[in-house]
Amino acid sequence: MVSETIYALSSGLPPAGIAIIRVSGAQAGEAARALAGSLPQPRRASYRQFREGADPTPIDDGLLLWFPGPETATGEDLAEFHLHGGRAVVAAMLAALSRLPGLREARPGEFTRRAFENGRIDLAQAEGLADLLSAETEMQRKAALALAEGGLGQKVEDWRSALLSASALIEAELDFSDEGDVEESQDSPAMDILKTLADELALMLSNPPAERLRDGIRVVLAGPPNAGKSSLFNAIIGRDAAIVTDIAGTTRDRIEAPTVVDGIAFLFTDTAGLRAAGDDAIEAIGMARTGVALSEADIILWLGAAEDTPAGALLIAAKADLVQGGPRPGLAVSTVTGEGLASLRAALNARAVALLPVPGALALNARHRALLAEVFAAVSGAMDEADLLIVAERLRMARNSLDALTGRAGVEDMLDTLFGRFCVGK
Repeated sequence: MVSETIYALSSGLPPAGIAIIRVSGAQAGEAARALAGSLPQPRRASYRQFREGADPTPIDDGLLLWFPGPETATGEDLAEFHLHGGRAVVAAMLAALSRLPGLREARPGEFTRRAFENGRIDLAQAEGLADLLSAETEMQRKAALALAEGGLGQKVEDWRSALLSASALIEAELDFSDEGDVEESQDSPAMDILKTLADELALMLSNPPAERLRDGIRVVLAGPPNAGKSSLFNAIIGRDAAIVTDIAGTTRDRIEAPTVVDGIAFLFTDTAGLRAAGDDAIEAIGMARTGVALSEADIILWLGAAEDTPAGALLIAAKADLVQGGPRPGLAVSTVTGEGLASLRAALNARAVALLPVPGALALNARHRALLAEVFAAVSGAMDEADLLIVAERLRMARNSLDALTGRAGVEDMLDTLFGRFCVGK
């Protein structure tokens, strides 16, 4: 079945200096001829005036590029119109395309989906491209680029080749085990291959997850009421997001705010103060939500008594400007004088770096980790199994999980969600 020819604005929303409208599909060449008169040489930009039919007044003048398939971004014939980026120009060009036979406007992510379906990229690359489009920090950009450029896909191909080699050896043992010249499975070269593969998978699974990089390191401010949590929360994020009063228990619910500190994405959470439960039902709900936030935290800033500090938390001696006498345990911080705020940011960044993937390295999201965990479990089970038939079946299961990771199989249920994250022109 021949796919429909689609078109969309692929550059930023007008007004802009340049607008790029992309057309992909079997009718892309005819669409370019209809509006520009003729096709230029493949992959060579050519100046054209763009007209609709016999109308002597051009829509605009600009550059036309022609990319014959299948060696294109989508795997199909592809034309690009580079126009002036005014709203009226773009609207007129899109309207002219809509009136050509066989063309329709692209849906969100449809160009990228066609690239996936036509084998130009794998599913992991598509996920990396989605992350790249939404990247807001340099670390997010580098991690997304590593995925979009096929880093994970290449590793998966290497692992798949190893599994196929091991499977072939196991099949040979099954076919010729009665001839007496095939080694026992636990001492065979197949097991050496699987041991190396299991070690590589375990190392990959031990890396920090991509969610921390994408969604931000979760930092929770906790402690008793009126400890200075909301004031510190506002000072860190740089705006008055939480209400601050001298009344204990002002904060009743968790308040979240994303921010970037020295190039690292964080999600800060202010919480209700913790104290002995009273008769206030609303305060009890707030404290319960504080407990949930603490269980989800990557980093806890504790603004309470040193002896109550949760394991691994960073103890903060808040309201340092009001303290009389000797120093208190913890990092002295004052939101009034600014004391300790720079040191707190440095401490947060130091802890965050240890929780994040190495810049530019592959970072696995939840889907990747779940599938690789299946592969690891199947490979480990095969190594511990004496029955060759079961070993062969476990290796088949491992290959299926790898195929799902790159989109070879078993991913139809999540494709619409993934490609729906893209803009219309992507």
